[in-house]
Amino acid sequence: MTEENPGELVVVTGMTGAGRSTASKELEDLGYFVVDNLPPALLPDVVDLVNRDIGTNQPIAVVVDVRSGAFFEDLRANIEQKATGRRTTLLFLEADDDVLVRRQDAARRPHPLQEKGRLLDGLHRERTALARLRGSADVLIDTSNLNVHQLSAKIAEHFGAPEAMTLKITVVSFGFKYGIPVDSDFVADMRFLPNPYWEPELRAMNGTDQPVADFVLSRPDAQQFLDQFVPVIATAAAGYLREGKRFLTVGIGCTGGKHRSVAMSEAMAARLRDEGYLARAQHRDLGNE
Repeated sequence: MTEENPGELVVVTGMTGAGRSTASKELEDLGYFVVDNLPPALLPDVVDLVNRDIGTNQPIAVVVDVRSGAFFEDLRANIEQKATGRRTTLLFLEADDDVLVRRQDAARRPHPLQEKGRLLDGLHRERTALARLRGSADVLIDTSNLNVHQLSAKIAEHFGAPEAMTLKITVVSFGFKYGIPVDSDFVADMRFLPNPYWEPELRAMNGTDQPVADFVLSRPDAQQFLDQFVPVIATAAAGYLREGKRFLTVGIGCTGGKHRSVAMSEAMAARLRDEGYLARAQHRDLGNE
């Protein structure tokens, strides 16, 4: 979705094994409302539902495959007649026969049009059925020489807004006594810092309060930790983006998840934002004490 083209509708189709599932997952990560294996006759109904329940600016992607059979004429009619009221982009994915055969063999799935013949027979029937749609495609991607990460990057290049293609980092404070967050990609332990809990005037506060933050962050070793750990996260972030991942979670723990971890999570998120990342702090265990 872009400001020039809000509420885009992307119709994803193409050859079995050419990467429709990868494309739909990437579009979902980019913020699209994705519907898989939709009968094309229902396309206007899905758009109406999203318009009512989410809003007209919500981009939509629908995945249609050869199992929809004769419904393809409904798809062509809906696109050509602009029946949905949205700008519609037809994305067609294809690959060479030998590549598709290898992928289907690896997946150990029969082709939906194979019937009692060979896998190649099913592919040839599918190419014939999809020929007219291929000729109408707005975006045609040959995935023969692409891996899943490269295909995801191409989808993002075509359909991703800049903010959707930026890594999103969540820095989660937590208390070790409540367990480590299971979705953490990195975990750091703040129990090497003095605990504000033992300061009577700070005990009732938490790490979002300025006196607690000052107590924690004024320590030279706290600043040294930030100076050394933030570049580690930045290095990993670059690799995540190369691998097509757009979400990274950093767990910052202390004993109870109230003072040290909260203050350090806020400080780390602020530093990451200064580095240009979409970073936010989240405090899992505040209120648990």
